[in-house]
Amino acid sequence: MSAADTPMFEARGVSLRFGGVQALTDVSFHIKKGELFSIIGPNGAGKTSMVNCISGRYRPTDGKVYFKGQDVTGMTPNHRAALGIGRTFQNLALFGHMTVLDNIMVGRHHLLKNNFLTGALYWFTGARQEELAHRREVEEIIDFLEIQHVRKATAGTLSYGLRKRVELARAIALKPDLILLDEPMAGMNLEEKEDMARYIVDLNEEWGMTVVMIEHDMGVVMDISHRVMVLEFGKKIAEGSPEEVLADPRVKRAYLGEDDEEEAAPPQKQEVA
Repeated sequence: MSAADTPMFEARGVSLRFGGVQALTDVSFHIKKGELFSIIGPNGAGKTSMVNCISGRYRPTDGKVYFKGQDVTGMTPNHRAALGIGRTFQNLALFGHMTVLDNIMVGRHHLLKNNFLTGALYWFTGARQEELAHRREVEEIIDFLEIQHVRKATAGTLSYGLRKRVELARAIALKPDLILLDEPMAGMNLEEKEDMARYIVDLNEEWGMTVVMIEHDMGVVMDISHRVMVLEFGKKIAEGSPEEVLADPRVKRAYLGEDDEEEAAPPQKQEVA
């Protein structure tokens, strides 16, 4: 396989156990460079566990994970971030006492080249120029996500929708090649969801980031995803284009409890609804 054909990310036979609980079972898939790839499934399907295996928060019990052709199964989250994997969390993980600007700056810590000693000589080394360069990058992200009006606000005082946007900004600040978004629209109203969907599409198309997204809003997933993988009880039951996944009877059973007989009997389906 040539370098051009190498997937951005690949999971081979990934299984994950917590004691007697089997969170993932023999899951294999790949993500191409430039894709917007969504992972969906009912509650408890193993979606976040899979993202944690990609980011390095969890290490698979069995199987391997590869990033840009390199085996990263044993690497820590910090090492994977340095290679170009960034993420947001289902539950907000901001520093509530810090400003929006400072929260985003934290996302660039691994890109800083000056150390404690050179930083102490701030005015006489490249530390000042480096900080200014990073602040310019952060201001570009703030403009992109339209949060200029809260850039100096304390993160903990913001509305939920704005805090989700700040967390996305911090993940973008890592300058990742692959960004993992764990339910980026959870708890948002319709207008906030539309804005977030637009930012995600622009990240993918204009900023060139490969995106992996967990999201429960099926309308959003089917509208913006290139490919979709469906998990149920830790197993992959479908993968393909949004249209292919929607037409898969296994997906209908997982989400709607339908079987072939129910699909052929409209009155029963209406009664269940």
